[in-house]
Amino acid sequence: MKDYYKILGVSRTATIAEIRCAYRKKAKILHPDITGEDSKAFRELVAAYEVLSDIKSRGLFDESVLFKQSNFHREKNFESFDYRKWLLDRTDDESRAKLIFFDLLHNNEDEAVREFKRMNMERVGFRLSRWFTREDFMDYGFILAEELVLRQEYYDAVILLDQIIRMEFSFEYFKLFFPEVKSLARHILRNNIEGAVNDELAIDAWERALELRFGKNDDAFFLLKIADSYERIGDFQTAKTCRNEASRISAEAK
Repeated sequence: MKDYYKILGVSRTATIAEIRCAYRKKAKILHPDITGEDSKAFRELVAAYEVLSDIKSRGLFDESVLFKQSNFHREKNFESFDYRKWLLDRTDDESRAKLIFFDLLHNNEDEAVREFKRMNMERVGFRLSRWFTREDFMDYGFILAEELVLRQEYYDAVILLDQIIRMEFSFEYFKLFFPEVKSLARHILRNNIEGAVNDELAIDAWERALELRFGKNDDAFFLLKIADSYERIGDFQTAKTCRNEASRISAEAK
């Protein structure tokens, strides 16, 4: 039997987030669109991901494998130092940022989301991207954005996705997976922002959307939403300007 954990390059205690990140990184190297051939290694990678990313199939796989005692003791040794407690005892931005991603990757998503929101509210200029490599921030930031969406924290998800998409524009990283990132952001902006936050925050989210290259039809849609929000807060002149611009862009799109 193939060792799917070894194929993905993750430990047997890896979280779903770690499995997904490992799969994305290896798929960028082995994908047929990159190599020009459908290799055995890529097929094995896909098979490993399909098994380990599903809770039931992973459980069945784990039951069929006898772990060596040495591996068990090696993993137990990590418990001698409580890294999470060490991070919790510190209050600097770097430690709090690392705590957020640590919790995210260790089945403690609720705490990760809670700490991320708290830091954004209490620390002006707090940015996760400052404390991680570009690749780690983009991978784990996207997973955090998905967790925010699950908890209906749509505005915070948009802020994260905005940073990730802009990074992708400046230097490709997600590549084959970028449509997934952009699709999530587009869905939130079109379907979840209105009514979820106040008009000022909604305007900020939709104005960000105008710079993310979704296309003319989407830009016209966002401008109309911005116009609606400006009307609700009493700025009818700006609302009119946005409606005129939406009409112009819609005409160009035809």
